[in-house]
Amino acid sequence: MNWTAIIVFVLLFGLVTALGFVAAHWRRGDLTELHEWGLAGRRLGTVITWFLLGGDVYTAYTFIAVPALVFGAGAIGFFALPYTIIVYPLVFLILPRMWAVAHKHNYITAADFVQGRYGNRWLALAVAVTGIVATMPYIALQLLGLQVVIGAMGVGTSGGLAGDIPLIIAFVILAAFTYTSGLRAPAMIAVVKDTLIYITVLALVIVVPYQLGGYANLFAAIPPEKLLLPTPGPGTLGQYSAYATLALGSAFALFLYPHTMTAVLSSSGAQVIRRNAAYLPAYSFLLGLLALTGFMALAAGVASLPEFAPQFEQYKSNFAIPALILHSFPDWFAGVAFAAIGIGGLVPAAIMSIAASNLFTRNIYVPFVHPGCTPAQETQNAKLISLVVKVGALVFIIFLPLQYAIQLQLLGGIWISQTIPTVIFGLYTRWFNPWALLIGWAAGLAVGTWMAGTTGFQSAVFPLQLDGLTIPGYAALYALGSNVILSIVLSLILNAVSATKGSDQTVAADYRFR
Repeated sequence: MNWTAIIVFVLLFGLVTALGFVAAHWRRGDLTELHEWGLAGRRLGTVITWFLLGGDVYTAYTFIAVPALVFGAGAIGFFALPYTIIVYPLVFLILPRMWAVAHKHNYITAADFVQGRYGNRWLALAVAVTGIVATMPYIALQLLGLQVVIGAMGVGTSGGLAGDIPLIIAFVILAAFTYTSGLRAPAMIAVVKDTLIYITVLALVIVVPYQLGGYANLFAAIPPEKLLLPTPGPGTLGQYSAYATLALGSAFALFLYPHTMTAVLSSSGAQVIRRNAAYLPAYSFLLGLLALTGFMALAAGVASLPEFAPQFEQYKSNFAIPALILHSFPDWFAGVAFAAIGIGGLVPAAIMSIAASNLFTRNIYVPFVHPGCTPAQETQNAKLISLVVKVGALVFIIFLPLQYAIQLQLLGGIWISQTIPTVIFGLYTRWFNPWALLIGWAAGLAVGTWMAGTTGFQSAVFPLQLDGLTIPGYAALYALGSNVILSIVLSLILNAVSATKGSDQTVAADYRFR
């Protein structure tokens, strides 16, 4: 038990817990209305939105998993860096239109927009269910990040239910302030979380290379095969195409996740979104430094240190960064760093649970179960569902093998990508037939799931065979291609026979913004 680190961790955790409850009184609104509880009244400005989106995208699992991938697999782990750079021009161009039409019609979720745009509740249901299913394992993986740093301080290493008590306590705290304050809580806490993460990452990239004798020595200690992508062999593009398609496909999907869409729609204006698209690459710089710490852990040889053997056996490569922090810094700073990672799990987990509950309430409960519910009943249902979602994630991480959460999150990225034709194309055109989009969505899910299944659900990279050439690529992108082609072909057919296209409650002026 590392008591110094534990005390610092608990003090910082206590600070953000207090902030979470105080947030209910910040920019006070009527929290019995869903847009106030679930979107903070759509009043978040540029600075808070920047922290909230950063807290949304750069999570505890990011802090653990990206360096772990570099630590274990080498240069391929850096695909996360270009995809966050690719995504921001897309945000700048596309999402202000979503904010404008959502603000005009009081849409709270992407599925709300789909319902309004296409007048087809089954297509809206497909988008809502996809978002919820893709989000659930993501929440579980945030709790994994928290679990790893709790274990790094020597808490709960005995295993069993007693070893999970600290994680359960953290979950109860998360559930309480999310229920009370809604999106205002993670918005306020995100400022503290990101400040601590910047401090931690900057300390790592300065102190660790100094201890290793400089960056030259650091890179000299890395096996050459991990520093660069391996040169493709004959008849294959190897990791080159895998790297490129992972970056591109992840960029397409990132802002379709319900939690990032929720953060975008909570901003006070379309220009806030555009300014954030210009400022958010600062986080990409941070992510590049964070990925580099995976090489630092390799160079420091933390996996061979006997004091960390039990944790590496339990958490595998996910323990690389906690081990590096414990090895390189005094205990008090380890407490600060672990608090940064732990709080980095609370913020996105809170937003994810709110986003999932918004989707369930607005697009499943109200239209299919209780169409006549009042706004107050709608909000109360969302609050209760947010608790159910967190309980589900907690049960998942405690009682089921970790590999299941990782596999489902891998599938979640493939599945959420299949909503691109419905949501993103719908912002620009009403040409597509909603039934064609629904069939294309289902086909994309089937193709993407089959591709992941051929790897035993161990990888999202599928080796596509094309005229004697093997092109390993992100399964989500390949599945999206089949989805788009099918949606176009079927729309041509259905539109030609005058099949129903549903109603559109939006007009061109709704998408304009200043």
